[in-house]
Amino acid sequence: MSNLVHCYNKGCGKKFDVADNNDDSCQFHPGGPVFHDAMKGWSCCKKRSTDFTEFLNFPGCTRGKHSNDKPPEPEKKQNVPLEKDEVIEVKIREPQKPRDPLDRPSDDEPLIPLNVTVSSSLKQALHRHMEKLSLEPQTVENDSSEVQLGTSCKNNACKACYQGEHSNNETCRYHPGVPIFHEGLKFWSCCRRRTTEFDVFLDQEGCETGKHLWIKPNVAGEKKSCRFDWHQTNSYMTISVYSKVTMPEKCIIKANRVRCDISIVFDGGNSLFENNIILREVIDPVNSQVKMMGTKVEINLRKVESFSWPSLELPAQTDSQQLDNDNDTPDS
Repeated sequence: MSNLVHCYNKGCGKKFDVADNNDDSCQFHPGGPVFHDAMKGWSCCKKRSTDFTEFLNFPGCTRGKHSNDKPPEPEKKQNVPLEKDEVIEVKIREPQKPRDPLDRPSDDEPLIPLNVTVSSSLKQALHRHMEKLSLEPQTVENDSSEVQLGTSCKNNACKACYQGEHSNNETCRYHPGVPIFHEGLKFWSCCRRRTTEFDVFLDQEGCETGKHLWIKPNVAGEKKSCRFDWHQTNSYMTISVYSKVTMPEKCIIKANRVRCDISIVFDGGNSLFENNIILREVIDPVNSQVKMMGTKVEINLRKVESFSWPSLELPAQTDSQQLDNDNDTPDS
């Protein structure tokens, strides 16, 4: 019986028989791992990914013999005790100076489509979706518009129920925006009343009024709420939209230097997510990119200046700020 030993070549990790080890037995990465601007890859090949699992599954780019030589462990840094009365100088990075509003580009600049990459996980999800559609029997939708007693209003945050014809005359208070969950805070994009308690978030009264929506039409491209989040590095601002089975050919994601318009068709074409974001700082749309995966869409916006943004979106201007700006404007 042959003795199998472990291969320590990067990207391989298999066990092999020393007696059966030739120049084509191992597929591995001769280079080292590279992590830069949220991208992960190997220095020996050009494959890159923002997903760590996908990075680990990159097949090796080189073939050769297996190796049982365990790489040396990096030397541990020894903590040298401080000398008496030794002074340690700590340099604090200077805070980013606020941008002059006059230097900020206009959000009315032309929007350009961002480069899109479709991952293998999304391709597989779309394939499964098409197979499922081909197996499902075609049914005729019930076109009845009758509202049953006790039917709840479909508008966000409205808790009214249909009690009869008089319910149609009631005022509906609802949230027209989408829910946002970020860094422990929960709020609606339309009014931004932030809270950390989920029950308090659910009990927030709507910020707009209108008519109740008792029956929500189930049509292709129906606009739906969709959870999205964001995080950043010094070089990129990344927006994650959690949408399953995205249809790449129907999505439109455009941006200029201070604005990003998002239109994502997902759920196999049955749902639509839209959001127009006025960005807090300036980006480079030409070097920004979009990655569509099976469960989410990642929008990686390249920053023009490498520093941490206080927020994703530009804060809304208050009435007093607008009045000050009007007073500062010279008379014609």
